[in-house]
Amino acid sequence: MSQEQWTAVDRYITDHLVAPDALLEAALESSAQAGLPAINVAPNQGKLLMLLAQIHGARRILEVGTLGGYSTLWLARALPPGGRIITLEAVPKHAEVARENFARAGLSDVVEVRVGPALETLPQLAKEGQAPFDLTFIDADKVNTAEYFAWALKLSRQGSVILTDNVVRKGGIIDAASTDANVQGMRRFYEAVAAEPRVSATAVQTVGSKGHDGFSLALVTGGPA
Repeated sequence: MSQEQWTAVDRYITDHLVAPDALLEAALESSAQAGLPAINVAPNQGKLLMLLAQIHGARRILEVGTLGGYSTLWLARALPPGGRIITLEAVPKHAEVARENFARAGLSDVVEVRVGPALETLPQLAKEGQAPFDLTFIDADKVNTAEYFAWALKLSRQGSVILTDNVVRKGGIIDAASTDANVQGMRRFYEAVAAEPRVSATAVQTVGSKGHDGFSLALVTGGPA
């Protein structure tokens, strides 16, 4: 199958199962107008995030990597009354666009955006006693994904779920000799998850409008170390 066919199938899925939504479309449009990279999740992937959070009954969600807030909006729709999301974004311009999108959607009181490198803001969450989070979605720079996972685990509880995006890298993860820092970052992530006795995890390959990639899902089965 070709990329064109994968994209067409995604479009077919979205046309049938993901209803048009002005607020989500506005978030994508404002992100594009601001020059943000088009690396947001696809609509059908966004709805998958929402459904997983709903199935889990998540009330407190942590997101590592906001971009323009498209995936955040999907996750916010899964929250029950009183639920809350904290999303971390390293780039101030991205955070500004995301905040505008959240305000347009009436979610400024539900979503908190923290700006700065995640390896600085994650420890701050721990110091503040923000844990535990019921669900964490990791979709930031790939080089530090193993470290983000370690912090997500620290900020979780037994029964929490940790989702991580872009874990296949067009199949690059099987190349131990790759010079791509993103591939090596993801290989370190796999090694960290495989060595962690407190989680039960798997990963799934995906194809679609975003190409050949995949995501992982980890269930926290043990308490803090």
